[in-house]
Amino acid sequence: MTNCKVAHTCRPIATLVCVVFHCVVMIDGLAQTPEIKPQSLQFSRQAVRRMVFDTPQQIPLAALAPATIVGLDLMHPVVGDATGASLVSIDDGRLKLSTANGASSARWIGGFNPFATYELGLHRFAGSGRIGLLFRDRHQHNHLSAAVVVNNGEYEAIEWVVTKAGQEVDRQRFAWPQGVNTTGTVRLRVQMLAVGANLYIESEGTSHLVGYPDFNQHLELRRKELIRRFEFCLSSDLEPHSSVEIDEVISALTPGCGQADIRAITTRDGTPLLDQGRVWLTMTVRGRALPHPLQGVFSLNPSVFDLRFEGIIVFDMGDGLWRNELASHLFFDEPSGQWRGWTTGFSALGTTSQKEEKAILAVWSDRDPRQGFSIMHARPIGLQGEHEDPHGVYDSQADKWRLLLSERAGKYRAGMWESDQWDRGYQRLAGPVEMDSTGTLIQKVGKSRYVFFGSADRKVYIRSYPDLKPVGELNMHLPPWNENTGTRIWPNIIPLPDGYPAPYIALMMDRQNYPKMPARNWTYGAMYLFYAHP
Repeated sequence: MTNCKVAHTCRPIATLVCVVFHCVVMIDGLAQTPEIKPQSLQFSRQAVRRMVFDTPQQIPLAALAPATIVGLDLMHPVVGDATGASLVSIDDGRLKLSTANGASSARWIGGFNPFATYELGLHRFAGSGRIGLLFRDRHQHNHLSAAVVVNNGEYEAIEWVVTKAGQEVDRQRFAWPQGVNTTGTVRLRVQMLAVGANLYIESEGTSHLVGYPDFNQHLELRRKELIRRFEFCLSSDLEPHSSVEIDEVISALTPGCGQADIRAITTRDGTPLLDQGRVWLTMTVRGRALPHPLQGVFSLNPSVFDLRFEGIIVFDMGDGLWRNELASHLFFDEPSGQWRGWTTGFSALGTTSQKEEKAILAVWSDRDPRQGFSIMHARPIGLQGEHEDPHGVYDSQADKWRLLLSERAGKYRAGMWESDQWDRGYQRLAGPVEMDSTGTLIQKVGKSRYVFFGSADRKVYIRSYPDLKPVGELNMHLPPWNENTGTRIWPNIIPLPDGYPAPYIALMMDRQNYPKMPARNWTYGAMYLFYAHP
């Protein structure tokens, strides 16, 4: 690979970056292929998958795993106020709590992350009381809790309580889901969504949505100072002659109940990264409406369909909050050695402390943000308007940065902007187009760049780059919609080098919302793999 022109510029993350860019040179070799018209490509569906809190995909944060505990009160001590006396033991790989006269306590499990998912594996409950998950402030009387309410051995409800400065400010009771066993093994799941939570009961492998409280009007848990003070606990409140057996208590980053807004991570010229034999992608991890989703990172070996959840990214605008922005395009910027990109400032919709507007943000990080939990810096690029879905490239022939947006112009419509700088100074170049547009994408097919976007009118449009003149429509076998579902999908077309089953793939999503989520919600979807051949 002697023609790699980037190795001598690699920064301290050189080992990874040089591997990435060797692969990029291979992909860029597609530019030597004959001219291909994108409307001549036939996209054929190959596979589909939706991740719903998949256990193998979880990225662990903290856990109480009874079978491996040596010294329970040291590893997981009782914190806060406790009442009564209880007998605590570990038998048959389970934590067992029992009381003769009634007892309540909270046992420390781990730190707190407002973008994580928390789970309690409940094996059995005899008697009456509550068992659940507590999120408490170590220094002030602030806490949130979700608990299974049990009456004479029968699971009755899920109770959600918020306390601020020692005063209860919210209490909600959610009925036990119909058709779910009211005794025996179940799983309580709290999907934290920065400004609210979704509450689920998992039984026999199926996650049943039970409740969906918001709490940001009481506690702004995106504040870094609060995140550092909060901790995650197992909470028990047992009435006389009651006992409970617990399989495990965990916190983890998870892929949520749906995945959407799929986009390849690229180089500065828009070439998708192929690192470690995998394509790297940003996707929205769904939770409910807005501003509840999170920015996730996934990867895929494009010769198969082994989608892997890799991490969560949050964004820091220097105001003390970790923000859950999404619909991002990330790229590695070789000259600076930084990871950069653009995102959509949806977190403004969840901020109650000040008036904010949704905006397109420039984001950057010296650390590779593709795995684990990452924080990227962010600031507005200066464009007015509630635009979405940014996708940008550095065009070396024009010596300009080109940024394609779904512009808020009555409806959302594709528009092209350009600047001498990647993070500011953008001026309109073309558009907006006349039709509804989503998932705006600049991608090479053959030698030339084209613009692609989904639409509400059951089509994926192709436009010329950069002037947005009509070219045609994408040709798809079994598109990710039918006559009963929405069609505003993201095209996410990715060219591949020789040796793969197809010269182009596309990973798209559907718009099927999670059952029983309250309207309006955006909890779609499943992920669809397409192969494309001329």
